[in-house]
Amino acid sequence: MQMTPEYVDQMQWHQTLGFARQVCARVFRDGGAPADALKAFGLGSHAATVKDDWSKAVEIIAEVMCAPGQRRAA
Repeated sequence: MQMTPEYVDQMQWHQTLGFARQVCARVFRDGGAPADALKAFGLGSHAATVKDDWSKAVEIIAEVMCAPGQRRAA
């Protein structure tokens, strides 16, 4: 079960998870791996931690998007 980070509004977290799932689904559809989805967000340094775990990739992307001070578009 995924937990909402303490610093994030619950509604924002669920919306961000949905967006991260959509991005990962597109990468998967195009034959990519979870590490490829992370690289698309500039998170290549986390690629080794996901291996073939799409749910972990979705969670990492959502956490970064919800992090305080993040204003970069993907």
